[in-house]
Amino acid sequence: MPLDNLVAFIAASFLIALSPGPGTAMVLRQSVHGRKAALATVFGMEVGVACWAIAAALGISVLLTASEIAYHGLRIAGAVFLIYLGVKALISKTKPETAPPPASHAFRSGLIVNLANPKLGVFAISFLPQFVPAGEAGQGVLLFLAVFWVVIDTVWYLIIVSILHTIRGWLSRPRVRPALEKLSGSVLLALGVRLVLDPR
Repeated sequence: MPLDNLVAFIAASFLIALSPGPGTAMVLRQSVHGRKAALATVFGMEVGVACWAIAAALGISVLLTASEIAYHGLRIAGAVFLIYLGVKALISKTKPETAPPPASHAFRSGLIVNLANPKLGVFAISFLPQFVPAGEAGQGVLLFLAVFWVVIDTVWYLIIVSILHTIRGWLSRPRVRPALEKLSGSVLLALGVRLVLDPR
């Protein structure tokens, strides 16, 4: 793969990772429970990204664009889950002594948020092929790009987790922690509502 294509792909992938979305809100919310919960959320999210990226590379996710029922079914399921997480965060009573949720719960939440987001699958279909050099076999290069995309996305979220862990003492303050829960809950709720209202 030409170096120019690879550099352009890395730059584009980082810019995409920088864009705030459900993942950022999820990691922010889980960070108040500690590094373990935040990391579990990231790994769950990236498994979801990997599934969509590999599905796009293999041509499987094209089914989403061909089937309106499949696309909208996933869209509504993803929106409902985001709204559920948002409402849960908004009505929760955060207490300093409350034990953090199991890492498996954080992993599952991160996984579902991305797996139930058909926009991620459609995006992968349009994003990855742009960087396949002319004249090269598509599927092998697409699989390489899919894996690389997941790695770049993971690195970015690990940086976020590291920063949040550094300021965890401040995030855990009695006044800050509930405010953070409400903020992340509001963002998740807004993203869920937007997913419902935005058919494409």
